Amino acid sequence: MRISPGLPLRRAMVGVFALAAICTPGGTATAEPGKEAARLAFAPRYQALQHGGIVRAANTSISCRATLGTCAGVRRGEQLASGTGGAKAAVNGDFDMFYVDVDSDPNTYNSSRAEVRVPQGGRVSYARLYWGGNLKVGEQKPPEDNGRVLIAEPGGEYKELLADSVVGHRVARGADAFQASADVTKLVRESGSGLYTVAQVNVAMGRSAVGAWGGWTLVVAYEKAAEPLRHLAVWDGFDTLEAREGDVPLVRLAELGFPVGANGRAGLVAYNGDRGSPGDSLTVSVAGRTTVLGDAANPRDDVLNSTIGGAASERVPAYANTLGYDSDVFELGTALRRGGDQLAFRLVSQRDAAWAGALFVAVDARQ
Repeated sequence: MRISPGLPLRRAMVGVFALAAICTPGGTATAEPGKEAARLAFAPRYQALQHGGIVRAANTSISCRATLGTCAGVRRGEQLASGTGGAKAAVNGDFDMFYVDVDSDPNTYNSSRAEVRVPQGGRVSYARLYWGGNLKVGEQKPPEDNGRVLIAEPGGEYKELLADSVVGHRVARGADAFQASADVTKLVRESGSGLYTVAQVNVAMGRSAVGAWGGWTLVVAYEKAAEPLRHLAVWDGFDTLEAREGDVPLVRLAELGFPVGANGRAGLVAYNGDRGSPGDSLTVSVAGRTTVLGDAANPRDDVLNSTIGGAASERVPAYANTLGYDSDVFELGTALRRGGDQLAFRLVSQRDAAWAGALFVAVDARQ
C-alpha cells in the first residue's frame, strides 16, 4: 500500500538494474543462514550461454480476509467503490489481511502452489527460490524466521529450505521488509514440471496503514538443444525504491551480443507495489534507445501493480490482484528488434515505497 514519504516527491527514485551477461565475474555473496543486511546491491546470481530459456512459478502468501464482503471481488481484480460514487483500485492497506493456506497440513499457517513448466526434453540447469514479505502489520513476526521456508515438489512432502545467502531485511516507513533465497537446482532437476508448494513464508497478518504483503518466486533455467541459443541471466538483491535526493545508481554493462530481430523475456520480482498508483516503470535500454515495458496486465506507468503475470501456468490460488506482491514476465521483442551488444534495465518508483528483489532475462544470442 502507499506509504506517504517524509519529503515531497519532486524526483523519481531510481532503482537501476543492469544486465552484464556472460562475462561479469562474481555474484551475490553467500553466508550462513540468519545473516542479514538492510541493503543488498543487485549482482549476478546465474549466467549462461546455452540453448534453452527461463521459466518461472510464483504465488502470493497472504490476501484479504475471505470473510470481508468485498474480498472475493478484489481477488478477481475488481475495483472498490469510493466515497465519491466512483471506483478505485484495491490495495493491501484497505483490508484486514490473512494467510493463504491451500494445503491440508495443520502445522502450516500459510501455503500456496504454482506450476513450473519446463518444456518437454528440457534439462534444468539452475533453479532458485525467492521469498519475502512484510513482518510488521497487525502483528509482528520474528525476523529469525526470515531465512527458512518449507517447499514440496509435485506430489512430494515438505522439506525445510534455508537461505544460502545474506537475507535482505530493512525496517523503513512503518514496514519491516525482507527477502531471502536458496538454490533448489537439485530438487527441481529431479522433480521436473508440476505444481510446487511453498509454505511458512514469514509474513504478518492484520491491518495497518502500511499493509501486508508477501509471496515467493521460483526461477528455473533450462537447456534444450532444439531451442535457440540464448543469453540467460538471473540477478538479485534487495533495496527500496523510494524518492532520493541526488545520487542515481548506475551499473555499467559488459558485452552482450544479440541479433537484429532477436526475441527475449525479462522477469521482475518486487514487493509492496500498489495497483492504481501511476509512477512505476520498468525500462530496457539498447544502444541509447529506451523502451518502457508493459502488457495487458501491467500498465507501462504502473508496472508494480500487484500481479503475477506473463506466463501461462497454473496457480493455487490464482488471484488477479495479489495485494502487494509482483512477479511478472515481459516480452522484449520490440526493444531488441534492431540488435545490439548490451542491455540495461531500470526500475523506477515515483510514489510507492516498494522493494526490488530479483530480475531474470533470457535473450536470443548472436550466432
